[in-house]
Amino acid sequence: MESTKRLVFIPGPGMGHLVAAVEIGKLLISRVNWLSITFLVIDLPIETRVHTYTNQSQSNQRLQFLHLSSPDQTQTNHLLNQEALLVETFNNSKELVRDAIIQNFMTTSSNNRLIGVIVDMFSDKMIQVATELGLPSYVFFTSSAAFLGLMFYAQTLKDEHNRDISDFKNSDTLLPVSTYIHPLPAKVLPNAMLDKIGRLHLPLSTARLLRQAKGIIINTFVELELHSIKSLDNDDGVPALYPIGPIINLNQEPDESINSWLDEQQDSSVLFLCFGSYGSFNEEQLKEIAIALDHSGCRFLWSLRQPQGQGDIGASGDVARPEQVLPDGFLTRTMNRGKVIGWAPQVAVLSHRSIGGFITHCGWNSILESLWFGVPIAAWPMYAEQQVNAFEMVVDLEIAVDIKMEYRSESPVLVTAEEIESAIRKLMLDSKEEKNGIRKKMEELKDKSRKALLEGGSSYCFLESLINEFKDNSSN
Repeated sequence: MESTKRLVFIPGPGMGHLVAAVEIGKLLISRVNWLSITFLVIDLPIETRVHTYTNQSQSNQRLQFLHLSSPDQTQTNHLLNQEALLVETFNNSKELVRDAIIQNFMTTSSNNRLIGVIVDMFSDKMIQVATELGLPSYVFFTSSAAFLGLMFYAQTLKDEHNRDISDFKNSDTLLPVSTYIHPLPAKVLPNAMLDKIGRLHLPLSTARLLRQAKGIIINTFVELELHSIKSLDNDDGVPALYPIGPIINLNQEPDESINSWLDEQQDSSVLFLCFGSYGSFNEEQLKEIAIALDHSGCRFLWSLRQPQGQGDIGASGDVARPEQVLPDGFLTRTMNRGKVIGWAPQVAVLSHRSIGGFITHCGWNSILESLWFGVPIAAWPMYAEQQVNAFEMVVDLEIAVDIKMEYRSESPVLVTAEEIESAIRKLMLDSKEEKNGIRKKMEELKDKSRKALLEGGSSYCFLESLINEFKDNSSN
């Protein structure tokens, strides 16, 4: 009987990162019976659903969860925005993780040998922990291959040319980032890369540490990002790449009320609006969205979240009384063709036959879910790297409609009802009439995304290579 080997997986902050990490864990142990995985979960006070999720995911004994209490951040909370706070918390958890690995897994027993550490792109400092302990380290990159290339571009610009990418802030400069097919406008760079005084050091230090890893596991697939993956493969300074996606948690229970309403709608007739756990708008913007929906005449399902106050952190809550933040009479006028809800089980909704379009914040998980179900996208990014995700989908791959790809929730500009309505019509009406339009391309990618995971598919083969790499580690 082959002895058990163990991997330690350190997911990044937030449910999206944790869920994707667990799905990779499930995929790995489904392919080999000699591997067990322990997830070191750093608990965050702003993410309250993590324990519930990990308790529900304990059904397989070869997937285990060890919760670690995050360092006290009360002294710095008021100085950091949410994105920076999460990264800072993980950076400060380095010693906590190091001690946990030593105490729980650094054993001489050959029956349960630790063969490597997989860290999230947000927990890059954990590569240093693995190096200190003499363990091979791999990075799970939860965004696109194109964005990975952008991080390396910014790091090279700084380290080899002494130029900060933040110097291009508020400019019309087009950047020659090789992982994008078209030159990348500086106006869509992530906020962190434009924040020279505060957050620019985070993506730069992450890129430097990524180059030290033994391999980078990317939640994408060759058929989606062929240009980006080829570009990275041509860079001698980039570790081995393993594009094994799309990794999606498809086991999501539908909401009975939502599903009943969707069951009554025609195929591909409903526009779904959802902006992620942290996505919300002020009342002025909500009214513009409502007016656009009102005038468009299309059927819609709108996940409406509570506008966040200044300094608020954590996921947005549901709006208790939508009629107080929406235009007078909107709910009455649209009651026969629209439904306003709170939190939505996004995967369950996107999988429904009646969904024909998706206005999204362009989080990478949301994009992959849309592709999996072949649902056309309208891009309205808000934070993190979502602006460059929108650029890739709209400009490079031509599989999405643009609403305002340079939009930023940190410094929002008003997107008018006319702009939103125009995008809705293009997404829901025009794309149905175009023989070679977005809808057809999404249907083709739906098919390709599923074939990539089947035996002989591109992602299946890259996962096989990764497993062989782990096996080699265990024999050294």
